Amino acid sequence: MLKVLVSGCLGGVPIRFNGTGVQASSPIWRQWAAEGRLVALCPELAVGFPVPRPPAEIVGGSAADVLDGRARVHELPGRDVTELFQAAAQRAVDRAMQAGVGIAVLVDGSPTCGSTYVHDGTFAGVTVAGRGVVAEALHRHGIPVFPHHDLGRAAATLADLERRSAPRG
Repeated sequence: MLKVLVSGCLGGVPIRFNGTGVQASSPIWRQWAAEGRLVALCPELAVGFPVPRPPAEIVGGSAADVLDGRARVHELPGRDVTELFQAAAQRAVDRAMQAGVGIAVLVDGSPTCGSTYVHDGTFAGVTVAGRGVVAEALHRHGIPVFPHHDLGRAAATLADLERRSAPRG
């Protein structure tokens, strides 16, 4: 049975940068929880960030650029936390590989977990299409990443992966 890596704040756990959580109470979520599929991880907490913490944004490029050393991640008011975000990405990939994760469901919009959009690096509330640093690292390792609001597509992909990996007999 393939597992599902999920942002640690999903399910309402109040560990986001501002001390809040994100509710996840769909039938799909409840089924995955009952089946023991959920592998919760907050990559930021895993590398020592506190709760609450200053907001952070990718500056000067994309998450891919951060992983490749061409862009940075800054907190407001400007502290460079790039190395911590890179370490968080590696921690998430390691955890996913150890746990037998097939897909990831992450909170969208985060510089860590965003899978379809992130903020533009100006701290002005402007969003742009793109991935967070952890989402990009998981994608690079062949793990499909979905936003928390698209569990239907995530479940379909997980089912397809399991069908393709089932032993033929």
